[in-house]
Amino acid sequence: MAYDNNNVFAQILRGEMPSYSVYEDEKTYAFMDIMPASKGHTLVVPKSEAENIFELEESYISAVAKTSKLIATAIKETLRPSGVLITQLNGSDAGQTVFHYHMHVIPVYSENPMKIHANKLEDKALLETTANEIKKGIG
Repeated sequence: MAYDNNNVFAQILRGEMPSYSVYEDEKTYAFMDIMPASKGHTLVVPKSEAENIFELEESYISAVAKTSKLIATAIKETLRPSGVLITQLNGSDAGQTVFHYHMHVIPVYSENPMKIHANKLEDKALLETTANEIKKGIG
């Protein structure tokens, strides 16, 4: 799928759609998610045309990570959540709905905890086999 210049985040970056700005620098823009998972849910987007992590230049990945840490720290200090979830989705089956690379910085509060870990240990042989398969792709 080719990058769509008319996706909502591209429009926000061009100033064609409104947003609730939190932070901006040369390579990133952070703004409030209008359908938040919790109070303070903030999105960090690169000022680069990339649909997913596989298309994004490394310098922008670094910039998004740096801005995400800055936002998470500000959220921790101001909103006082009990935790912060930082996540990034690639592809519709992974839950991506806007096809412009972005990071979610989601405050988690004790009255509404979010947990993504399963509660069952995986078979050790399967873990080792899968790890070896992934290592082949790093090569």
